[in-house]
Amino acid sequence: MNYPQEVIKPYNEEGKKTEQVEHMFNQIAPKYDQLNHTLSLGIDRYWRKKAIKQLKPHQPKRIMDVATGTGDFALLAVKKLKCKEMVGIDISENMIEIGKKKAQEQGLSDYISFFKEDCTQLSFEDNQFDAVTSAFGIRNFESLDKGLAEMHRVLKKGGKLVILELTTPTFKPVKWGYTIYSKHFIPFIGKVLSKDNSAYTYLPNSIKAFPQGEVMKQVMIKAGFNEVNFKSLTFGICTLYTATK
Repeated sequence: MNYPQEVIKPYNEEGKKTEQVEHMFNQIAPKYDQLNHTLSLGIDRYWRKKAIKQLKPHQPKRIMDVATGTGDFALLAVKKLKCKEMVGIDISENMIEIGKKKAQEQGLSDYISFFKEDCTQLSFEDNQFDAVTSAFGIRNFESLDKGLAEMHRVLKKGGKLVILELTTPTFKPVKWGYTIYSKHFIPFIGKVLSKDNSAYTYLPNSIKAFPQGEVMKQVMIKAGFNEVNFKSLTFGICTLYTATK
């Protein structure tokens, strides 16, 4: 099945979305962390902690973080969960290099490794991980169905999936303010800090088009996941999804 966000590309050009996403993140990598914290007003840190808390009762020892970016979520998960191995994968080489530097600076290089991978075509074998996570990355997949299928495939039976994704608020006063913020403020700040206007015009467009809430729950069930649940965070600006294989 095709989903609306799959046809939205960072540069609105011919060619694969995957290639354009890779180019975009390679371009904005040096400013990515600063932009994340600025545009979310720092609330993204709180969202990550909420997501990681979902995994604590399960004590996963081997975790894959899909679309890991510069590794913020993966590094925090290693610290909070004390896992033995974290594998961070991303399509952007420049983002991964920043993640490697942060791991080294934080003394976590022995616990985390990064690989350049297409999230819809993972090179890892079946049933390898106790948990799979993804924070703010799945809306960039070339194919959402293929990406979720791969996440399901590499999970062990009974393994946990945790996804954070930005969403559009449904509460009207918040939705009104968010619409103005995403349409005008996000592209402006993104252009000033990253020098890539297309990247932060693409961001709100991809969020708006992405399936969310109950619709996303059904997509995850279709991919083979059980016990699928979701919870809105910060008036629906972000949604936390959890599931079991």
